[in-house]
Amino acid sequence: MGKQGFMTIFHKTKSLGLLAGLGLLSACVSFGGAEPPPFLLSLTSGMQVDAGAVRAGPRAGALVVRLPSTPQKLNNLRVPVQTGATGIAYLKEATWVDKPARLFQGLLTETIAAKNNRLVLTPVQAQGKADTYLAGELVNFGLDGPSLTVTVTYDAVKMRQGQPIEKRRFEVSEKVFAAEAGPVGQALNSAANKVVLEVADWVG
Repeated sequence: MGKQGFMTIFHKTKSLGLLAGLGLLSACVSFGGAEPPPFLLSLTSGMQVDAGAVRAGPRAGALVVRLPSTPQKLNNLRVPVQTGATGIAYLKEATWVDKPARLFQGLLTETIAAKNNRLVLTPVQAQGKADTYLAGELVNFGLDGPSLTVTVTYDAVKMRQGQPIEKRRFEVSEKVFAAEAGPVGQALNSAANKVVLEVADWVG
């Protein structure tokens, strides 16, 4: 075999090896273009502020709802599933439109404003001049796999100018019929709405 023929076979063999290597790599690593989830989960308040409703007053009299803190398991767009005493996985095809803390903050703001007919501001809007603040931690916001139960736990902290700080835990659990994105998302929305209604009554 001549040198030219040998080099042709060498290049063909090298190309086939490269393609085989890329095939193995693509099975382990995503190069982008992944399909989006079939749908995204969100939270919807059972009580809505009417369109065109106006609430006015001094910033000092407003309620400020701060962004809740969360454990690391909730610091993403996934739905955590407790698989055992120490094991945590994430529910397949269940993706939030935003991180749970921001969704829950929005639910608190909308529900309290509608239910209590009061001026509710974000920290940016209040510019540090409000007298009442609602803070806290969203402790649980996921599914317990063995029992098929979703739980929403919120440790609320109420701070009022010139008054003692108050802290209270609110928790609601609901059963689901399947560990799937649809029923779990609906149950979490229902449980979260029940929690924020209790918080609205407490904070005034």
